[in-house]
Amino acid sequence: MTIVEQPVDVLLSDGGTVQLRQIRPDDAAAIVAMHARFSERTRYLRYFSPYPRIPERDLKRFVTVDHRDREAFVVLAGERIVAVGRYERLGPASPEAEVAFVVEDAYQGRGIGSVLLEHLADAAGRHGIGHFVAEVLPANGTMLRVFADFGYQVQRQYADGVVHLSFPIAATEATLEVQRGREHRTEARSIARLLAPRGIAVYGASTTGQGVGAALLGHLRDGGFPGAIVPVHPSAATVAGLPAYPSAVDAGLAVDLAVVAVAPEAVTAVVQDAARAGAHGLVVVSAGFAESGPAGAAAQRALVRAAHLAGMRVVGPNCLGVANTDPAVRLNATLAPVLPAAGRVGVFSQSGAFGVALLAEASRRGLGLSSFVSAGNRADVSGNDLLQYWQDDPGTDVITLYLETFGNPRKFARLARLIGRSKPVVALASLARPPGAGEAPALDAAAVSALFAQSGVIRVDTVAELLDVGVLLAHQPLPAGRRVAVVGNSSALTGLAATAGAGQGLVVAEGYPHDVGPTGGAAAYAAALAAAAADDRVDAVVAVFAPPLPGQLTDPEGDFAAALPDARATGKPVVATFLAARVPAGVPAYPSVEEAVRALARVTRYADWLRRPPGVLPELARVDRSAGRAALGPDGAPAALLGAYGIDVVESTPAGSVDEVVAAAERLGWPVALKAAAPGLRHRLDLGAVRLDLADAGALRRAYAELAPVFGPEVLVQPMVAPGVACVVELVEDPAFGPVVGFGLGGVATELLGDRAWRAVPLTDRDAAELVDEPRAAPLLRGHRGAAPVDRAALVDLLLRVGRLADEQPRVRSLTLNPVLARPDGISVLHATVRTGTETPRPDTGPRRL
Repeated sequence: MTIVEQPVDVLLSDGGTVQLRQIRPDDAAAIVAMHARFSERTRYLRYFSPYPRIPERDLKRFVTVDHRDREAFVVLAGERIVAVGRYERLGPASPEAEVAFVVEDAYQGRGIGSVLLEHLADAAGRHGIGHFVAEVLPANGTMLRVFADFGYQVQRQYADGVVHLSFPIAATEATLEVQRGREHRTEARSIARLLAPRGIAVYGASTTGQGVGAALLGHLRDGGFPGAIVPVHPSAATVAGLPAYPSAVDAGLAVDLAVVAVAPEAVTAVVQDAARAGAHGLVVVSAGFAESGPAGAAAQRALVRAAHLAGMRVVGPNCLGVANTDPAVRLNATLAPVLPAAGRVGVFSQSGAFGVALLAEASRRGLGLSSFVSAGNRADVSGNDLLQYWQDDPGTDVITLYLETFGNPRKFARLARLIGRSKPVVALASLARPPGAGEAPALDAAAVSALFAQSGVIRVDTVAELLDVGVLLAHQPLPAGRRVAVVGNSSALTGLAATAGAGQGLVVAEGYPHDVGPTGGAAAYAAALAAAAADDRVDAVVAVFAPPLPGQLTDPEGDFAAALPDARATGKPVVATFLAARVPAGVPAYPSVEEAVRALARVTRYADWLRRPPGVLPELARVDRSAGRAALGPDGAPAALLGAYGIDVVESTPAGSVDEVVAAAERLGWPVALKAAAPGLRHRLDLGAVRLDLADAGALRRAYAELAPVFGPEVLVQPMVAPGVACVVELVEDPAFGPVVGFGLGGVATELLGDRAWRAVPLTDRDAAELVDEPRAAPLLRGHRGAAPVDRAALVDLLLRVGRLADEQPRVRSLTLNPVLARPDGISVLHATVRTGTETPRPDTGPRRL
C-alpha cells in the first residue's frame, strides 16, 4: 500500500531549517548529484567501498519504494537534496528492518541523522516493524553515536570488521526524553539567533522617512543597536542617513536578521535576497496575509515555505516586531518608538495592537523587560518557541504571554509544566474559539483556568492583571503559604482588603487586619508593618494607606512609604495600595486593594502548585492499546474499547417489545432496571425514564407499558447493581486544549450549574486525584452528613484509564460514562457513549517537525 505523506519542515541543531519528505522516482538526478558531492570518506563509510558512482540498477531501487516494507526520506536544503535515510524490511511480514542513512559532508554535524532516524522509526512502527538493525564500520564514530545517543537499548556485535547493531524502535521514556531535549535545544537556538543578530537588513524603508519601514529603521538606529544596519532600497544610496544597497549581500556585512515591511507580493523576492546574504530569520511586519482572506493565506504559506527551504524562521507576518533589551544587543525591531527599561521579564504577544498596549503599560509601571516578541499571524514562530528560549535564558526570570489561539496545546502544557518549576509563566488567553473549531461547546472560564493551573500557568483576564502579576513576580519572593497580614491606617481599606483576600482564597492571619488609625504617625505605621512581616503566622503582607484629614497627624511630614523596603527585607512578599505618597521601587503598588490582593492570590496559588510534587503517569494493568485500536474498527463497540483499557461497563441489552424485554431480563437475571434507550434519558429518574428493582416478569411488563408510550418502544434492560453516588466522566476534544477529561457528580442541579472539573491529557496520578476532589459537590463523595465515603481510589483509577485511552486513541473524539455509581466498595459504570472520527496526527506526538 502506497502512503504519500506531506513534506515537513524540521529544525536542525544549529537552529536552521530543512525540509524532509518521502523519496520520489524523479529524485534520481538529485540523488546522483548529491552522491557526486560526497567526499571519498563519506562514500566509504556509507557503502563500505569507494563506490564512485551509482549504477543505474541501484539508482532505480534507491528511488523506488513502496512506503511500507521499503521507505526512504530525503532532506532538502533549498532545492538540493543533502541527505537520505531508508529502511528495508528483512523479509515478508518480518518485524525487523535494516536502517541506513547518509548526509552530505557540508551538512554533517547538524543533527540530520537524528531527525532521519526519528521519522524512519515512526514510519516503520506504523507498519508493524518493531526492530531496526544496522551495519556500521568501526571508524564511523559519528553514526555509532547517533544510534547510541538516541535512548534505544542497542545491542552490538562485532564480526568481519563491521559493527552489527540491533535495537527496538518503540518510543520509551528514554527516547522521548532525548527527542524532547533535542527539540528544546534546536528551538531555543533558532530564537536566540533572531534575538541577538550581528547585523540586520531592513526592507521597505522609504527615503522620505514616512511609513512602517522607515519607523522600524529609525527605532533600530535610535535604540542603539551596535551591529550593522543595512537598509535595502532599489535605487537610493542612503536611507535615514545610513548607506543603502539594492541587495543585502552587496553590503558585504554579516546579516543575521531581515526586518520586512514591503507589500505582500514583494516578500518572496525579499526572502531570496535575505537568504543570499546569509540571514537566519525574518521579522515580517507587513500585513495582507492570512488575516486578509484565502489569497493572503496562500501567500503566507508560500512565505513560510520559501523561508524554511532557505533555512530561515519567520516571525509574523502582520506583527509588531521583536526586541531585546540586553545592553550588549539593544535591539528594537518593533513599531514601538521607546521600549520599557531593561529587566528580567520576557513578553510574548500574538497580537500586534495588543503588544503596543502591553509595552506602553509596562513602561508606565516600570516593569523591566528582557525580550519581547510579537508573533502576529504566528505563521511559524510561536509562544512555544519562546518558552523553549526563555527556559534557559539567564536574563529572563518571569514569562508573560498573550495567546489568542493554541497551535499545539499539548506541547504548551508540557513545556509550561517543566518551565513553571523554575520560572513562573503568566498567560492572558482569549476564550474565543478558533475558526473551524466545530460545534462542540467550548469550556467556560473556570475550566480554562483549571487547565492552565494544571500546568502551573498563572492565567489572568486583562492586560492590567498580566502586569499586576508580572510586577509582583519580578520584584517579590513567593509566599510560603496563604496566611496574609493586612496593615493600614484606614479601617475601611483594611476591612476591604481582608474581605477581598478571603474571596480570593487567602487566609487573613490571626490578629489581622491591623489598623493603626488615621492619627497613627509614620513611626507607628512602620512598627506595625515590621511586626507583621516578622510574624511567624504571616506569609505575605498587604500594606494599605489612605491620606488622613488635615490636622489628624502629629507628624504630617512623616514618610509612611519608607517602611515598605524594611518589611520586604524579611523575605516575605509585600504588596501595597497607597492612595497618597509614592511607593519605593521594588514594592508592587496597585491603585486599589482589590487589585493588590488579586495579584497576590494568583501568585500564592502558583506557589501552592510549586510545593505540591509533580504527578507521574502510573503503570496501569489490563491496558491493551492494540485491542483498543481494533475495537475502533467497523465492527467495534464501546464496551470492547473500554474493556481494552480495563473499564468494565455493566451489560445493557436493547429491546424493542415487551417480549424482548422479558427475554433479556431472564438472561441477565432478576432484579433488573428498565431505561429509555435515548442517551440523554438513561439516567433521568426525575423524568420517569428509569424504573429500578423490577423483580419479576409482571413488574417488568407493567413498567414497559408505562415507559413505552412516553419515551418510545426502544429501551435498555440492565441487571441491578448496588446503589451509589452518581458521577459523570467525560472526554471531549477541546478546540484549544485538545483532549480533556472532565469529572462531576450526576444530577440535574450539577449539570445546570456546570459543576465539572477538567484536566488535559495525559493525566497524571495527581491530575486524576484533583479531578475527584475539585467539584463543588465533591463532599458527597467523602461522607457528607454521615454517609459512608466512596472508594476514591477506584474513581481515580477510572479517570487514569479514561485519560490513557484519550491519549492513545486519537480517533476517539468524545466519550461519556454516565452514570458511574461510586460506593464504599468500588464503582459501577452503567452506560458509555463514544463518538469517533478519522485518525489524524496529534500535535506533540511523533517525530519532530515545525
